[in-house]
Amino acid sequence: MTARPPVDHLPDTDLDQLAKTLARQIQKWAPDEGLNATAIPGLELVRANTTTSCMGSSVYDPSFCLIAQGGKTVWLGDREIHYGPLSCLVSSVHLPVLGKVTDASPERPYLGVKISVESQEVTDLLLELGEELLEPDDPNDPNSACSCGLGQAQAEKSMVEAVLRLVSLLDNPRDARVLAPLARREILYRALVGEIGPKMRKFAVADTQAHRVSKVIAVLKDRFTEPLRVRELADMANMSESSLFHSFKQVTRMSPLQFQKKLRLHEARRLMLSEGLEAATASFRVGYESPSHFSREYSRLFGNPPRADVVKLRGEYPETARA
Repeated sequence: MTARPPVDHLPDTDLDQLAKTLARQIQKWAPDEGLNATAIPGLELVRANTTTSCMGSSVYDPSFCLIAQGGKTVWLGDREIHYGPLSCLVSSVHLPVLGKVTDASPERPYLGVKISVESQEVTDLLLELGEELLEPDDPNDPNSACSCGLGQAQAEKSMVEAVLRLVSLLDNPRDARVLAPLARREILYRALVGEIGPKMRKFAVADTQAHRVSKVIAVLKDRFTEPLRVRELADMANMSESSLFHSFKQVTRMSPLQFQKKLRLHEARRLMLSEGLEAATASFRVGYESPSHFSREYSRLFGNPPRADVVKLRGEYPETARA
């Protein structure tokens, strides 16, 4: 007797067909390169028609992404992540990343779905799912340590179908008003109970190290132009400085100082690219006191001095930096 496959298993050909259907829907509602806003709150569609040679920069907000077509490489600190069709990417906190589109063409553009996620949504759903998913950190359990804030997994059939249902609601605004919140909730549910669920849950449960680090990240994101005071951040999170440093590096793949520096440099790059500011003006705006110091750190991160980098970016990203 032939064993039956798991309920959520599909042959590769069926998954490919789902991906193609999702890609067609995205392409219909994402006419422009970069992030395309939609009529459904919290839903954005991503498109890139060509690969890129220089690294785009973004600060990922808490979100869920699913790639329907094409591929991309993302760098978070010292971590390099490759993802392609039907890869899920979950950012549990705000994270400064670099990325390059590695698989795209005008005939087969890079296409993806981005859904913003509020931490309270995750917490409320976890409470509804039951206490077995709300286990606190066990200091004696090596698996309870902080996880990287960026998680990746291959999507299962049920997840792809849920995302397709949400995107397809763009065809019917009346249905979308009622059904979009339900489809969005199903996507979040399937993420929480799936492969990347354990990582997401750590950031939503109040008595975990990951949740404490997420509070520190939120403060740094709002106050990155100010001088960094690690002692103040540690006290706010009810952690020792050494514990904060260790856990922060696990979540973000960088130290608090490196995190702040990258937030500053990403924002300065955005100001020069999208608002046309000169390098010196942008550097002062983000908290640098010395333009030469800013230029050195900018070159170290992006590979070129500010002016040369912006000229190159404008050639590859004629609209704005891609997500």
